[in-house]
Amino acid sequence: MRALAVVVALAALAAGCGADDDGNGTAGGGTGGGGAAPGAAIRPEDFEGVRFTVGSKEFTEQLVLGQITVEALKAGGALVRDSTGLEGSEATRQALTSGDIDMYWEYTGTAQLVFLEQEPTSDAARQYESVSRADEANGITWLDPAPANNAFAIAARREVRRPLEVTELSDLGELVERSPDDAALCLAEEFATRPDGLAGIEETYGFEYPEDLLVEMPNEGVIYDEIQRGARCTFGEVFLTDGRIEANNLYVLDDDKKFSTTYNPSLNVRTEVLERHPMLKDLFNDIAAGLDTSTLRDLNAQVDVDGRRPDEVARGFLETNGFTG
Repeated sequence: MRALAVVVALAALAAGCGADDDGNGTAGGGTGGGGAAPGAAIRPEDFEGVRFTVGSKEFTEQLVLGQITVEALKAGGALVRDSTGLEGSEATRQALTSGDIDMYWEYTGTAQLVFLEQEPTSDAARQYESVSRADEANGITWLDPAPANNAFAIAARREVRRPLEVTELSDLGELVERSPDDAALCLAEEFATRPDGLAGIEETYGFEYPEDLLVEMPNEGVIYDEIQRGARCTFGEVFLTDGRIEANNLYVLDDDKKFSTTYNPSLNVRTEVLERHPMLKDLFNDIAAGLDTSTLRDLNAQVDVDGRRPDEVARGFLETNGFTG
């Protein structure tokens, strides 16, 4: 089935972390400073001389989370091989299970629906317990999840909201039938093939997108500008934690039928690595606690809107939260 991931995205976005009238999460807070109390400072001797390989997927938030991990370990004296920026969820997960990388941040919803093929749940705590327990057999340990919910959603420019009368996903289905020329949807390749995307939305909401209205993009990052321009597509798949939603004056369609799951990021570590270096747990549990939705949105915006490098943003986060000096 096509474009499944868009689905989950939207779903999760409505379900997770509290939303305003546009579906934008408002949980926790701060602008890059984290929602939790500052963590304990990392000491150069904590991981002195230890070798780790850190991975991530290729989109902005994953690059930021990956660099937070790299910079934290370096501050602890580790020798870090930076393998961030791997293409796609499947490739990154495979790199972890094969031992090519030692850790990366994965999302509870992605693991539940894509890797472990479990039934979705809207209960975030139950979801985390389910995926973390199942992955024990795969030699993967899930550290504490961050409170942020990186769900995908469907968004559009604010100026089309009233003329098109589309504020929720049910309205989008009606628009596809009523005025298909106004309903073109930009989406990325992975989300067009994952089992938690557009096909699930279509099934839940009882409509089907004509193939000629689906505009496949090379990556998620370019979708925000495409929506803003409005030339190729009116609607697009977005991340709830992406700072470009606000920067581009977009609004998120409400998931009115609650087709939703939660996408809390958690550092996934190969269990054998964690057993050798148990201090990883306390360090990254503290870091995760400071990553709520608004904080991640701000960190992402520093890269995508302000043009800063992910490693710069990562160092700023660690310094602001007391992990490094």
